[in-house]
Amino acid sequence: MTEHVGFLARPDGETVAWRAVDGQGPAVVWLGGFRSDMTGTKAEALAGWAQAKGRAFLRFDYLGHGESSGDFQAKGTITRWREDALAVLDELVEGPAILVGSSMGGWIACLAAMARPQRVSAMALIAPAADFTEKLLAPEIPPDGRAALAADGVWMRPSEYGDPYPITQALLEDGARWSILGSEPVPIDVPVRILQGGVDPDVPWRHGLELANALSGQDITFTLIKDGDHRLSRPQDIARLIAAVEDL
Repeated sequence: MTEHVGFLARPDGETVAWRAVDGQGPAVVWLGGFRSDMTGTKAEALAGWAQAKGRAFLRFDYLGHGESSGDFQAKGTITRWREDALAVLDELVEGPAILVGSSMGGWIACLAAMARPQRVSAMALIAPAADFTEKLLAPEIPPDGRAALAADGVWMRPSEYGDPYPITQALLEDGARWSILGSEPVPIDVPVRILQGGVDPDVPWRHGLELANALSGQDITFTLIKDGDHRLSRPQDIARLIAAVEDL
């Protein structure tokens, strides 16, 4: 199967880059994590699986990520990335889809499923970082970071994966608008498979379990990979992910 590439025009003139494998449905749609892109190990592995199995598969980059246009610092918010995901579902995918969300992509997948319940048939989530701006990121901001946010509206957060990257006050405030973890169940009633690393330094396993317990559906499986990290990109982790997608 050949993988097609293209760009989806957005109303503000930005473009969302995408890659798609034609095949049988339901389409599997990859939603990447914060500051990641569609050429990562897990996305590439799923593309290879789709080509080998003749399954429909689509991956894309949010605004300011990977091959998509847009200024990450100036325009990057949960609202915008949710809109990108919905545009991809609405314009590039036929029929109900299986959403595969990694880290922040797990949160975006949930938001997409809530907004388009008829377009989502199932989800596979890897270390889902629901509400991460409010529950995971904000509490760890040091005093100098809070001072930078107050003075300049942006804090350059150090990263174990590369250069420091911007965290804006706009991102934090916007993220709070889309919180899904609270007193009410998360209204998603489709089969969900969650893979979570036990030694994940970015999304603690209890956070992933909280989402699993909050989902209103009953066909929910939470798999704790005791020695797994945040990325879950080892061969055995990739095998678990593909098995979860095939199960769905």
